[in-house]
Amino acid sequence: MKKAILFISIFLVISFLGACSETTSSTNDNEDKTSQSEEAAKDKKEGEKEEKPPQPYKAVKPDEDANPLKEKMTEEELEKMPVVEAHGGKRKRMIPVGETLVNGAKDQTDGPLKDHRLVMYYGHPNSTNMGILGEMEPEALMKNLKEQTKAYSNADPERPAIPTIELISTVAQRNPGPEGKYYHRTSPEQIDEYAKLAKEHDALLMLDIQLGTDSVLNQVKLIEKWLKLPYVHLAIDTEFHVGEGETPGINLGQVNGREVQEAVEYISKMVEEQNLPDKIVLVHQFMDEALTNKEAIKPTDNVEVALNYDGWGPSSTKMSLYRKFVRNEAVQYGGFKVFYKKDEPVLSAEEVLKLDPNPAIINYQ
Repeated sequence: MKKAILFISIFLVISFLGACSETTSSTNDNEDKTSQSEEAAKDKKEGEKEEKPPQPYKAVKPDEDANPLKEKMTEEELEKMPVVEAHGGKRKRMIPVGETLVNGAKDQTDGPLKDHRLVMYYGHPNSTNMGILGEMEPEALMKNLKEQTKAYSNADPERPAIPTIELISTVAQRNPGPEGKYYHRTSPEQIDEYAKLAKEHDALLMLDIQLGTDSVLNQVKLIEKWLKLPYVHLAIDTEFHVGEGETPGINLGQVNGREVQEAVEYISKMVEEQNLPDKIVLVHQFMDEALTNKEAIKPTDNVEVALNYDGWGPSSTKMSLYRKFVRNEAVQYGGFKVFYKKDEPVLSAEEVLKLDPNPAIINYQ
């Protein structure tokens, strides 16, 4: 009898332990499934966060018979930069033909410059002296701009070009003006007009700030309303940023790279908070003194940065200075400005694209 009771007791203990084991195993399985489900939900959420809104532009399509840029250049041109760009130095290319990122740079954005280039018309609608925008009515402007843009799409069909309006949104003045900061604001109505024009033509709008004695960041905040539009970007005219007691147009201005970086980071945060397509910050420079501390300028995951050489005169000198300011003092992308009435000669799209590296932005004045 005692043996029977002992056997039954052992059987009950084993059964109990088995049941506990099954319960624990079931619990662990459920926990594993819950953990996997939570991890999948987290991955999905992160994936959704990384997905960015589409860019709101249409590049100008090249002609069907347009040949890739590499096929139109000689072996020497593919291996070496133009003689005038080298300015007596070594001519070996730093960047292969067709690529626009400067040496060592990366682009973590989904911005316009990643697979395209910008062709821009620069100026102010109230002035014929400040660029093309003051010389043409808006619709005629867009017609000419698209024709110039197509020249670049045909020159390099693997990187179609986007028509872009570069509108001066704050104009440097030689008197203190209503703000006391030696600049005059372009009227909101005019900015709205050109923003609408860009949107209707699937183009981009670049708002240019000339600063006066104001700070870069404060100027950015003045145009923040338009920068929140998905097709509007920022340009900084460094030469017009003067110190207290100085006058734009008389004294050469200067911007420290730290100020540019403040603007880059401010816009980068705006892109995230407003769920905007990635942006561009373009920085103009034509002399060493106009932009200092370049190493402080860093692109972000939401903002592409381009340095634009915008001097006028003999094209050979301009190409040499592009090497100095853009190629050799790299940030991310390069830009090159062409003056229809002041350059000697005016370079063709094919000639501009022989530069090392190929400019990602070409603006016309």
